[in-house]
Amino acid sequence: MVSRTVLRAAAGLLLPAVLLLGWQEAATSGAYTRSQLPPAEAVLDAARTLFDRGELQHHIAISVQRVAIGFAAGASLGLLLGSLVGLSRAARAVFAPTVQAIRAVPSLAWVPLLLLWLGIGETPKITLVAIGAFFPVYTTVSSGLDHVDPRLRELGRAYGRRGPALLVQVLIPAAAPAVLSGLRLGLAQGWLFLVAAENIASSMGLGFLLIDSENTGRTDILLLAIVLLAVLGKASDVLLGVAERQVVRRWS
Repeated sequence: MVSRTVLRAAAGLLLPAVLLLGWQEAATSGAYTRSQLPPAEAVLDAARTLFDRGELQHHIAISVQRVAIGFAAGASLGLLLGSLVGLSRAARAVFAPTVQAIRAVPSLAWVPLLLLWLGIGETPKITLVAIGAFFPVYTTVSSGLDHVDPRLRELGRAYGRRGPALLVQVLIPAAAPAVLSGLRLGLAQGWLFLVAAENIASSMGLGFLLIDSENTGRTDILLLAIVLLAVLGKASDVLLGVAERQVVRRWS
């Protein structure tokens, strides 16, 4: 008998297969020129060429590194401030209105400011990814902790848990599903902010590859960059999802 995992995997691949067939049909129908919509094999050829030159793997490694560092920084700050706001009404009154207002700032609006403040090195790029990762983590952590059953808090205090011990041993496990969902959202947002980040005087990375291929009219490389961003984003989400299931199972 076919396992449920195999069936779920097959179901998940069904729509990508349909989209791939639709892409190939549209590219070969004559409705689009090759420069507008190259066929899938042209994108594969572009990937092979860049890989043989050693460029593709370098673009991927640079982007993964930026997302990993930026996500770690943004998620850590989101956990800290979200925990503070979720536990303290005074902190919520002070921080929440301002943080929510800053959250509405579009990603591209940060680019000129970060250039002025941090220059054109790696720091502004990683900072922008961190900004993207921060807000979903902060929001879900603060909301999750705020909605923990008050009786559970009282039970923890009755067993002598106070301050950080109460947070780590009682409240975070109780809010684990919300916290872990926030981390996954933060990671996804980090990948979204990466493209804007790699507009900041970049010469490497998938975001740079995307913008550069648009400027040079290489639609095959542009589509390759989009596909790679989607695949890497999904792969990182799957890894975090595996960790989420392990943590939830342990704390349930």
